[in-house]
Amino acid sequence: METLIYILIATFLISAGALVGIFTLAMQADKLDRILLLLVSLSAGALMGGAFIHLLPEASKSLESSSVYGTVLFSFVAFFFVEKLFHWRHCHKGQCKVHTFGYMNLCGDAVHNFIDGLVLAATFIADVRLGVVTTLAIALHEIPQEIGDFGVLLYAGFKKSKALVANFMVALTVVVGGIVGYFLSFSEHFIVYLLSFAAGGFIYIAASDLMPEIRKEQGLKKSLASFGMFLVGILIMFLVTFLEHE
Repeated sequence: METLIYILIATFLISAGALVGIFTLAMQADKLDRILLLLVSLSAGALMGGAFIHLLPEASKSLESSSVYGTVLFSFVAFFFVEKLFHWRHCHKGQCKVHTFGYMNLCGDAVHNFIDGLVLAATFIADVRLGVVTTLAIALHEIPQEIGDFGVLLYAGFKKSKALVANFMVALTVVVGGIVGYFLSFSEHFIVYLLSFAAGGFIYIAASDLMPEIRKEQGLKKSLASFGMFLVGILIMFLVTFLEHE
């Protein structure tokens, strides 16, 4: 029961990240873009570090290497499929009252958040400290993502209040995933395979969605700043290993 409480706290904290959209309303677009790029870079580093420094070593303790690598590959392909499935449809009529891609974005986020909840549950059951590390990695990723999602909903035609509520309601699927994962994760095999699956998802998100955004920056100064934040994200995950071994 104590583990379930940890899972609920972690998932509610992740869900609360959806409210970060409020703070973007008062910021100028150019300042927001600069901050977002740094946050995306930090997130990419944290996800890569979380996958290679924490999740994969933990999964390798209980699974053969072929099973770990196979699950990571399957996860990578699955995340690619889900992303294509929920982002393929766009509204091509300028007079659309609420563009279809706004709702598709919400559907995609709901699936993604549910998987995050499953992952958090599995990591907390495997080791509370690993759960804390995973919560940190996901939280660093969710902040820029939620800001971006809020902007997408506004662009799709949602009113600001509706966009904020919709984003938060979808974010609560993390909690649902955490509860479901808690009751499913009593199977040891489920836990270790889900750790490998989570690693593949982290790698996919960082390599496919985040790092291409970092590469778009042309200026040398901003590029170095972004790369520096990417390294900081990895460093954070490395430093947290000392917490795991205390």
